[in-house]
Amino acid sequence: MFALDGRAALVTGAGQGVGAGIARLLAAQGAIVAVNDLDGERAEATAAEIRAAGGRAYPSVFDVTDHPGASSAVRTFERAVAPIDILVNNAGNGGAEGFRPARFRETVPEDWQRFADVNLFGVMACTKAVVDGMCVRRFGRVITIASAAGVVGQSFGISLYGAAKGGAISFMRHLAMETARDGVTANTIALGLMDPRPSGRELAHTAEQAKHIPVGRLGSPEDAGAACVFLASDEAAWITGQTLQVNGGSSTS
Repeated sequence: MFALDGRAALVTGAGQGVGAGIARLLAAQGAIVAVNDLDGERAEATAAEIRAAGGRAYPSVFDVTDHPGASSAVRTFERAVAPIDILVNNAGNGGAEGFRPARFRETVPEDWQRFADVNLFGVMACTKAVVDGMCVRRFGRVITIASAAGVVGQSFGISLYGAAKGGAISFMRHLAMETARDGVTANTIALGLMDPRPSGRELAHTAEQAKHIPVGRLGSPEDAGAACVFLASDEAAWITGQTLQVNGGSSTS
């Protein structure tokens, strides 16, 4: 079960952290992986790690907020390697400028755009680049990595991020209805509190927050990757338009 042999996957923001974990697990199940990142060295490092483990992976360097660039990169990969069957929209957070929590009253309009660009419009750009081919071939899996912030209100300065993630969740629901008869599913994974260390950030106050997670630990890249493997598989063909909560029990649905 959950074999992905013969499938090709594009994972955005896969040069480190959660994205790298997703790419590794998809490759371990047999998928050929296009490893996207803004940073070419990071993309190649993840791809090299996958190849060293016996998988197939190629770096794909582009900015998800650049629609023409994303489309061009997809066309290049598909001509050289294989058509994209699985898209994991993982790139997000605060974009290239990073994430700086701020209450909405403290923000300015210039702050708003970058969160929407990467977490919503970046999802749309990458989806647009692959979905026509998926529909023509009668198979596709679009998986968007969102956050509990897109589902549950929080008070610690993430309203812009949450708004953009909520938009991405809604987009996936509508896309799912539009493509269901074409063999394409579209689902969202709402991640809970993740361990920041795989992304090169300090544990800091996150360790204290982890004490309140029912299962008693932070999420890992492998937790996200396992959920993606399931949703990408043939076994998940009857699941579309859904938001899967992967959060250690922090919230239930």
